[in-house]
Amino acid sequence: MNRYVRVLIYSVCVFLLVSCANRENKSNVYPLTGTKAEKAVVERPIAVMVNNHPKARPQSGLSKADVVIEALSEGSITRFLAIYQSEMPEVVGPVRSAREYFIELALGFNALYVHHGWSPGAREMLEGGAADYINGLNDDGSTFWRADFRKAPHNSYTSFKNLKKAAGDKGYSLESHTGPLSFQTDETTPEEAPSSVRFHYGTNQVEYHFEQNVNGYVRKSDGVLTTDMETEEPIVLQNILIVEAEHEVKDHKGRRNIDLRSGGQGLLLSGGQLHKVSWKNENGRIVPVMDGNIVPFVPGKTWINIIPDLREVSNSKGEGV
Repeated sequence: MNRYVRVLIYSVCVFLLVSCANRENKSNVYPLTGTKAEKAVVERPIAVMVNNHPKARPQSGLSKADVVIEALSEGSITRFLAIYQSEMPEVVGPVRSAREYFIELALGFNALYVHHGWSPGAREMLEGGAADYINGLNDDGSTFWRADFRKAPHNSYTSFKNLKKAAGDKGYSLESHTGPLSFQTDETTPEEAPSSVRFHYGTNQVEYHFEQNVNGYVRKSDGVLTTDMETEEPIVLQNILIVEAEHEVKDHKGRRNIDLRSGGQGLLLSGGQLHKVSWKNENGRIVPVMDGNIVPFVPGKTWINIIPDLREVSNSKGEGV
């Protein structure tokens, strides 16, 4: 074999290896954000109940959550189910107690469920084996701690280093296959749409505003910009899904049942555009639907707001959307 043939064969082999590597890299994406990953994603999602009482703001670690689902707990106070996979913050909290519908939502991602305390119904579900969970209620201080700059119950924090150790001690797997959300593959150009929308959870007002300079949405709670306590930077989101679901108060403490199964009407803010959609529960996840097909998200972070009445949503001019 002469020198030129050897060089040609070597060049072809290098080309094939590089092509295979490029194809592999292109296929490695985070399933809950649709963004590129350096390797195959095997990390199991971790879902943390995060306090949203005014005395718990600003929270730590919310900016790194792939998906955040907000729903009412008691009264007009909401809680966040923050689902982490592509990024794991050093600190997350304040951590709050479990509710049955948040457990159901975590199960849709096969997530390890993290909480501090529980309602009677949530306790029955978790102790009955519904999900792998880590509870701060009887923690000896090795997984959760109480911050001294806030008062209980708004000061329970944990770290992902602690959570991974606790999961190992309990024999929980931290690897799993995560089914991907649906994401757009082509870039979209923002159309003229409401620059902001707002709605209320009782007395708590939520507002989302699209910012061209960050190509995403920022949020305000009761007129105050939602930031991450650790970075002091605004939380930037690529998708906001607002869905209407039936709420029912079930006990004297104001605990609720929320219908996560029946589907209904919704609004999707994505890429600077506003879409009127429906929603359905697909394998435990709330997803937007139009004409019977799932509407793909823009790659990035997604927040889902579950509210009792979609008619409460208005634009920046106070007009219904």
